[in-house]
Amino acid sequence: MTTKWPVFESLHGYRRPWLRADVLAGLTVWAVLVPEALAYASIAGVPPVVGLYAAVPALVLYALAGSSRHLVVGPMSATAALSAAIVTPLAGADGGHYIALSTALAVATGLMGLVAGAVRLGFVASFISEPVLKGFIVGLALTIIVGQVPKLLGIDKHDGNFFEQAWGVLTDLGETHWRTLLVGLLSLIVVMGFKRWLPLVPGSLLAVVLGIGAVAVFDLDDKGVDIVGHIDSGLPSLGLPGGVDFHDYLDLLGPAVGVLLIGFAEGLGAAKTYAAKAGYEVDPNRELLGVGAANLGSGLAAGMVVNGSLSKTAVNGSAGAKSQLSGLVVAALTVLTLLFLTGLFEDLPDATLAGVVIAAVIELVDIAALRRLYRVWTVRLAGIYGKAARADFTAAVAAMVGVLLFDTLPGLLIGTGVSILLLVYRSSRPHVAPVVKQGTLWLDADRHPHLRQRPDLLVVRVESGLYFANADHVRHRIEQLCTDRTELVVLDAETSPTIDVTAAAMLGDLRDGLARRGIDFRVARFVGQFGDALDIAKTGAPIGVYPTVGAAVADLTEVPPGEDTDHRR
Repeated sequence: MTTKWPVFESLHGYRRPWLRADVLAGLTVWAVLVPEALAYASIAGVPPVVGLYAAVPALVLYALAGSSRHLVVGPMSATAALSAAIVTPLAGADGGHYIALSTALAVATGLMGLVAGAVRLGFVASFISEPVLKGFIVGLALTIIVGQVPKLLGIDKHDGNFFEQAWGVLTDLGETHWRTLLVGLLSLIVVMGFKRWLPLVPGSLLAVVLGIGAVAVFDLDDKGVDIVGHIDSGLPSLGLPGGVDFHDYLDLLGPAVGVLLIGFAEGLGAAKTYAAKAGYEVDPNRELLGVGAANLGSGLAAGMVVNGSLSKTAVNGSAGAKSQLSGLVVAALTVLTLLFLTGLFEDLPDATLAGVVIAAVIELVDIAALRRLYRVWTVRLAGIYGKAARADFTAAVAAMVGVLLFDTLPGLLIGTGVSILLLVYRSSRPHVAPVVKQGTLWLDADRHPHLRQRPDLLVVRVESGLYFANADHVRHRIEQLCTDRTELVVLDAETSPTIDVTAAAMLGDLRDGLARRGIDFRVARFVGQFGDALDIAKTGAPIGVYPTVGAAVADLTEVPPGEDTDHRR
């Protein structure tokens, strides 16, 4: 029996016919990655070449430790912006220390990822809900765009939150440098135009080539158009960043968790998307190890924080990649770029880089998704369904506004906190549905108002487990549903798979309270754990329990005791 090695998993069972597809996919991704890595490094506030430094170890080490065959790992806009927000207050005005801390943040993020993967914390990504992540990304994308607009216009950038930066742009519009604006707009049009009509052509690389060519032909750098300037050629030195002490790493560990969560959530979403298309599974814990190894390698190679890229993964998949060999091809081509091609990028206009960044992140401003959440919010749905929609929209808006007002990491924390609070609130107010019989079915009376309810019978179901936080709400709701004519209340417990001691005691109190009003209380269709909790709680006189709702109401006339069928409608 052979042993399956836990490294380079996507290369196990490699087939020779895949080689051509992987090499072509690698060439295609490289053409996109180089200009975007330079651009995302500028978002992080570090020299553009740092983005290339980060890409090489990230691609190799993710291929070694990750579980996706298609995911492309490298610098990305969201984590780059997070990096800038984290490092800026720690570094102050010291540019050299800023770069060192940015690299140290990648090391800290990598260590946190390796530890999280080793102790199997992959489930943690579930605590960042899709609406929170969507609102966070929209707010982050808007912040990135407003930060790049000054480069596009050739004006000074203002500090502050989104609104302060936007106001600074508006007040300085009169100082716009028309040549810079022309270069930036043309670059933006090229990238977005090719993405829209010729998506297989690397529009970002074409815009970069055209921008460099325009500087060379028209001497734009001598006419006020800012360019990237000198880029060190060759490979980076390996090791921990200099000038960063133990206390700096301690300061970075907490923020590194936020970077890891965002990078992991985005990368896992991309990996799952293409795994589903190709018919294989990804392991969240292996993904944590993969992104951890990628960040640690990036930090040790003078790079910056990295994560899985949905856009470049899409390019990789559409180009026909079969395995992580395509990522290794991209890494090899990036090494060649560092050794021989960096000089070509020194004349790259800053406005072109800004255009590449804006084109890359503008698609992340998914207002349509927020609009869908809002439409769901405004639909008049009963009970828990409406509450769920309200919670999702509120959490998304909280994350977005938090980013716009308070910066990236606080915005993420605000959105996640609001989401958790709303989750707790929602679970404490479950939908308590009166149900009515039609044939052999028990249907939600609120959804079927045309069905006649018996005035002497109330059958209810609670669409949640019963526990201490919702026990009082359930009791009060059932008591409210009873009328002066009610003789029997039956709790259909099939939709309440769990119950704790507090809720079991509440059922005893409910039974006693209804008895004082002359109303009998029974439980039907409960699972084993439900009955165990009733026994442990010692609710006084035993509560009547029945295998079906029909059996529970059999002693009332007009309701046959036959076997009930699925009623959750």
